[in-house]
Amino acid sequence: MIVLYVLIGITALISWKGWEDTYFFRKYMFHVGSIRAGEHFRMVTSGFLHADIMHLAFNMISLYFFAPVVMYQLGLYMFLFLYGASLLFGSMLTLALYKNQYHYTAIGASGAVTGIIYAAILIAPEMELYLFFIPIPIKAYLFGMGYLLYSIYGMKAQNDGIGHAAHFGGAIAGLFFTLLKAPHLFFNQPLLVAGLLLPIVILFFMVRKRK
Repeated sequence: MIVLYVLIGITALISWKGWEDTYFFRKYMFHVGSIRAGEHFRMVTSGFLHADIMHLAFNMISLYFFAPVVMYQLGLYMFLFLYGASLLFGSMLTLALYKNQYHYTAIGASGAVTGIIYAAILIAPEMELYLFFIPIPIKAYLFGMGYLLYSIYGMKAQNDGIGHAAHFGGAIAGLFFTLLKAPHLFFNQPLLVAGLLLPIVILFFMVRKRK
């Protein structure tokens, strides 16, 4: 758990630095034009910046609740690998979708966190969550699917600067690498895997239609 606290602390400190220093924020945020010009470090650093305290809190609280499941079942190193891979996959998918929109920007650890959420859901499908605005527990898999479906709306609106497209890249990485590490999870619950794939499939057809 110490590693988790350190990760949350580093993310909070870098986000705070970005709020206090506009130059720092702009230098390390995801920006298509800058990345295509060679500043590939932005694909990683943008995952440690957040729009505001609410954005940071939502991501870090989600990470706090889901990460221990992944750590306990798959180990610390696999957790760190999943987090990093989900962050990178999220940035790669975002770049692929918006590569011709040179002014497109985004920030947030949402891609990495979504990968951990999806991994945890596969490992513990009966896990339940209590959300502030819902007085009854909801299944974690409903939270995960709803999170991505909301991300589709966020992608279409493009009005908050949050990297909604990265959520899908993170989800893909979380699903793929978790199933690669523990393939029995697929055979034990194929319907769950299909349900988690549904928002990703919807996004795929949206992109196809746009083209």
